[in-house]
Amino acid sequence: MARIRVRDRARFWFDRTMDRGTPALIGWLGLASALLIAVITGLATLVAPTDVEGVKGGWVGVAWMSLLRTLDPGTMGGDDATVFSVPFLLLMLAVTLGGVFIVSSLIGVLVTGLEQRITQLRKGRAPLIASGHTVVLGWSDQVFTVVAELVGANKGARRSSVVILADRDKVDMEDQIRTRVPETGRTKVICRSGSPLKRTDLDLVSLDTATSIIVLPPPGEDADVDVIKVLLLLNNRTWPSRRPHVVAAVHQSQNLAAARLAADGDTVVIDAEDITVRIVVQSHRQSGLSTVCTDLLDFAGNGIYLKPEPALVGATYGETLDRYDDGCPIGLRRRDGTVSVNPPMSTLVETGDQIILIAEGASSARLLTEPVPVDTAAMAAVADSPPTIEPDRTLLIGWNPRGPRILSLLDEYVPPGSVLDIAAASPPPQEVTAEPRSHLRVGYQFCEPTNRRSLEALDPGSYQHVIVLTDDKLDQDHADDRTLVTLLHLRDIEVHIGDPYSIVTEMNDDTNREIAQVTKADDFIVSTKLISLLLTQLAENRHLQAIFTDLFDPSGSEIYLKPAPEYVSIGAKVNFATIVGAARLRGEAAIGYRLHHLKDQPPAYGVTLNPPKDSTVTFSALDSVIVVAED
Repeated sequence: MARIRVRDRARFWFDRTMDRGTPALIGWLGLASALLIAVITGLATLVAPTDVEGVKGGWVGVAWMSLLRTLDPGTMGGDDATVFSVPFLLLMLAVTLGGVFIVSSLIGVLVTGLEQRITQLRKGRAPLIASGHTVVLGWSDQVFTVVAELVGANKGARRSSVVILADRDKVDMEDQIRTRVPETGRTKVICRSGSPLKRTDLDLVSLDTATSIIVLPPPGEDADVDVIKVLLLLNNRTWPSRRPHVVAAVHQSQNLAAARLAADGDTVVIDAEDITVRIVVQSHRQSGLSTVCTDLLDFAGNGIYLKPEPALVGATYGETLDRYDDGCPIGLRRRDGTVSVNPPMSTLVETGDQIILIAEGASSARLLTEPVPVDTAAMAAVADSPPTIEPDRTLLIGWNPRGPRILSLLDEYVPPGSVLDIAAASPPPQEVTAEPRSHLRVGYQFCEPTNRRSLEALDPGSYQHVIVLTDDKLDQDHADDRTLVTLLHLRDIEVHIGDPYSIVTEMNDDTNREIAQVTKADDFIVSTKLISLLLTQLAENRHLQAIFTDLFDPSGSEIYLKPAPEYVSIGAKVNFATIVGAARLRGEAAIGYRLHHLKDQPPAYGVTLNPPKDSTVTFSALDSVIVVAED
């Protein structure tokens, strides 16, 4: 084997140290500067000892003079040739020239290293040191709703933080958040650039010390694939102690099973498509339901809370309904964790149970010291049998992949003999119209949804309900624009024929929903906003999942808007305690009401949730009472 020369070894060692980047360069240049000053000081002591002795401080003073000359060549201009000898001046010139090359290079490396560090910080690649924060993995338009809701949820906290990890520029993310969510209060929003699909990038947001993790589906066709991979990474991660609470959403119901398999048993995965379909169908017969759902999911208004109430132990569920002045009980969470939404009125509250409340906050819901008087004379008599529901006709304008699910769920809600006609430019798959159904007969008519004559040919006045679906084949803004035109035509047709029908429509963007309010449609279903609100609620309190599952399930208790005349006398001024009492006689929990003459006025659209028990209202025949009931 050939012998390696010492010179080659030294060069290899030097090259390896230089590979370490800016710190190595600073080290070498700093060492070179120190050696330069030391050598010049030593030579000055040898060749010009008299000059050294004449400098204040001796050789230490000469070293200080040499350092100043390396840092600032102009210092040499102050040397007096009549005081110092020629050798000494030449040495000072040498150290000055050495400083020009060596120390200037050191300063340049320092500046470059600092710029690189600042650039790295602006890229959001610095690891986070925090605890008790909420981590949002992924980026889409939903992130603005999530951040705004987390700010609202933490407005009472002294300090809170939201950390976002997405494969985008950090500065761009922060600018967009400042624009869309300008007021963050005491909540600090921190952005980090990195892919949630990479294990190393997940370490940037201090997952181990987080309180909860929200996985947002990104835009695009493979959104669910990305969500599933993130869940796999989180599930296979080694957690030092307690694992944060994880919530996620998938766009397509067919991917729900795979997502839940990828996650652990404690992770909450919601089916965005299923929830959207359920709200569309439930709103189909109940104008204003989407507003109620948005209010319950929004931290800015009333929400659902769990509150232990030892003073109510031993009372029946029915007796709790009017015990709160600013809270509406809708069920019980048992000591073993099971949830019962609107159980039988005779159900006893036991030790360790929690009251499920609709309130502005758990701490704001207080028990009444004295019951509010109830006007029993104003209560409507309870019918011996439920009213007969006549078959109805529904017009479904447009078609998308959620159509078959909407038809299947509608078949469970509508009375036998009901009709639904699909109006679209292209017919749906034959199996959709040919499939036998229990209550619903499905037909098809050709229609161009944005064409006025095409819509008039459908004779929309012959239908009681109209559902407008968004076109998933178009980009979201373009689809919403076409939906807006369709709504304007439908509302104008309704004005001309004088035969009102309810309109429920899907929208992609909440800002487009605000524009579409001029059409006075009864309900706008903005699935992205509703899912964002739901994710935030579950991130703050995982125990709410069972409650929302029950409320959105047709086999359990749901939210209904029922005619006010079924509860109290029309034209009589009654307090809300009387309405609660009338609903209790029917095995229902009243949580508010909707006034018909305000149905087109944002932001509440006539909906009042959780009013004080002593507040009064006078109903007309078109007003509704909002209740939680079995049917």
